[in-house]
Amino acid sequence: METIKLTIDNKAVEVPKGTTVLKAAKQAGIHIPTLCYMNMEHLGIENKPGGCRVCVCEVQGRKTLVPACVTECTEGMDVKTHSLRVLNSRRTVVELLLSDHPKDCLTCLKSGRCELQALANMMGIREIHCEATAAMSTYRKDASPALIRDMDKCVMCRSCETVCNDVQTVGALSAVNRGFMAVVAPAFEQELTDSPCTFCGQCVAVCPTGALTEVDHTPKVIRALADPAKTVVVQTAPAVRAALGEEFGYPAGTSVTGKMAAALRALGFDKVFDTDFAADLTIMEEGTELLDRISRHLQGDKSVRLPILTSCCPAWVNFFECNYPDMLDVPSTARSPQQMFGSVAKTYLAKKMGIKREDMVVVSIMPCLAKKYECQREEFSVDGNPDVDYALSTRELAQLIKMANIDFRSLPDEDFDHPMGESTGAGVIFGVTGGVIEAATRTAYEVFTGKKLEKVDFTELRGLEGIRTATVDFNGTPIHIGIAHTLGNARKLLDGIKKGMYNFHAIEIMACPGGCIGGAGQPLHRGNSSFIKARMEAIYKEDAGKPIRKSHENPEIIALYEDFLGKPLSEKSHHLLHTHYFGHPKK
Repeated sequence: METIKLTIDNKAVEVPKGTTVLKAAKQAGIHIPTLCYMNMEHLGIENKPGGCRVCVCEVQGRKTLVPACVTECTEGMDVKTHSLRVLNSRRTVVELLLSDHPKDCLTCLKSGRCELQALANMMGIREIHCEATAAMSTYRKDASPALIRDMDKCVMCRSCETVCNDVQTVGALSAVNRGFMAVVAPAFEQELTDSPCTFCGQCVAVCPTGALTEVDHTPKVIRALADPAKTVVVQTAPAVRAALGEEFGYPAGTSVTGKMAAALRALGFDKVFDTDFAADLTIMEEGTELLDRISRHLQGDKSVRLPILTSCCPAWVNFFECNYPDMLDVPSTARSPQQMFGSVAKTYLAKKMGIKREDMVVVSIMPCLAKKYECQREEFSVDGNPDVDYALSTRELAQLIKMANIDFRSLPDEDFDHPMGESTGAGVIFGVTGGVIEAATRTAYEVFTGKKLEKVDFTELRGLEGIRTATVDFNGTPIHIGIAHTLGNARKLLDGIKKGMYNFHAIEIMACPGGCIGGAGQPLHRGNSSFIKARMEAIYKEDAGKPIRKSHENPEIIALYEDFLGKPLSEKSHHLLHTHYFGHPKK
């Protein structure tokens, strides 16, 4: 490999040809501030428009400063990253950005985590110049069921555009206008709800300022907890436990299941349950549906629609409703674990507790912002009363714990309440890409073959490749499986199916990078792949430590069917645990 030798801040550096100054400086242990730059290594995506000019450096022999994120190193290059000329330029750039920026830092959701705010503080900016010449924009705020867009705070880093168009291929965002009025907005400046937006929230996860934020249900949850007439129950998704600890100083990948349950009780929730229970329930319904389709297909029924597609991810559901309205009969009709839990809680659990449906408030703690949209879908309610009332993100739960002055690290480990608190390893792995189909395979194998599955770890279904394929042997019957994470890869997979390129029995799709562990409601990491990998390891470690690792062996699931539902795909379970889809193509 050809290498380049150069000097950065009087340090001799040797890097491969094609390396940018920014990466060469990082290799040398030199920090260059950035704003628009973002590297999502695990997806092979780099956002480096070189537009903000915060990373400018001085190169001997060049008249102008150069952006380090896009300038490639050359032999003998002499770079100064913090000369007085560079510092003056960076301060000027940041001052110009601040001159047209709203001054509502006290109430901004990103305050304290805003990269523009951090830059201003690092550069010692205590007053804002250039306001007299700035063209202050007056864009309206645009709210959707899950996301809020405030274009006045957009700094044109275009990270959201990169993740929306290059990673997710949704195409909901693009650059419009020039100069001070330049922003990234939905096509034709539509509202988010009228655009192709799926509410996956990955744009929120990469936005360095408060231009894109989530709709916060925390005030409504606090009001419910304070209402003595309400019984407030909470469920926590599997991916939350693998990331919540990051907000309290734990290393990425530290599972904090027990402390999370204790914190939720300390907040005042009447019952603390595990969405993993509902994940096991999902496997019973979705797995039975899968086996029914495969069995009919093997018997020669040509009306069977294969492959069956998983339906746990609401952003993915919204995506195929928008983009593939001709395939609405292909996905499983099983609701997501969040919605299954809410439906069972407000029927089965409410009856056991002797309370009315309308007096129960169901709160979800989710790694996903699309869950806020999902729980507001009309089909998931009874006479206007939603099955799940509110959804908080992992970040919002952390903020609520801090707001209540709970010392998270000193909490003793506690368990979930019962029933609906027992779960298996299969339920836990729902939080990672490939986990849903692996959980389904563990149960489907035993039901299909009538034999005990000794090896429950289907490692061929795991990994972070964008599209993965595997064949699992069901005692002589090959079952072909496809897996994709991110909507861009989902599009490739579905387009391939329509063209006859693939012959799958089942496909799992998750909208977010790495699955739910990379959800937009998780602690922010700006594309750092090490966080995704660490969270994935935490999920598989918790699975391996579970005494029961197959959904159909969960004693509380067995009791639920015996006492209430009857059997999978029964009339009652179909009414409470299944749904239908709506084609709504967008412009």
